[in-house]
Amino acid sequence: MDKRKLRIGMGIASAVLLGTEVLIGLYAKGWVRGSLGDILVVILLYTLARTVSPHRPRFGWVLPAVIFGFSYCVEFLQLWGFCDRFGITNRFLRVLIGTGFSWGDLLCYTIGILPCIFCEYLLKKRESA
Repeated sequence: MDKRKLRIGMGIASAVLLGTEVLIGLYAKGWVRGSLGDILVVILLYTLARTVSPHRPRFGWVLPAVIFGFSYCVEFLQLWGFCDRFGITNRFLRVLIGTGFSWGDLLCYTIGILPCIFCEYLLKKRESA
């Protein structure tokens, strides 16, 4: 696939996902906010990374693995009380970073990374064709 087309497609996907995340954050309640938002944020990080750098690393699993690890690190920082320990009082930053650890969030991040891995598989398949 042409790198330019990939970048544009991922940019559009990022914009749609970001808009969806904002709407979820403002208006949603229940499982949509608690689970779907966490699943989509991992996909959003992936599409943003692909927008900025459409080049695939030699091993296709690298980008999804980095995003997966980052997601887990942020969640474990919540367990540690990162915002409170560093005196972060800005509401936007507290929502962005998060303040409450949840094992369910880790499951949502795991579910969210699966489409990213599948996308990498498809990109590799197109490159080799």
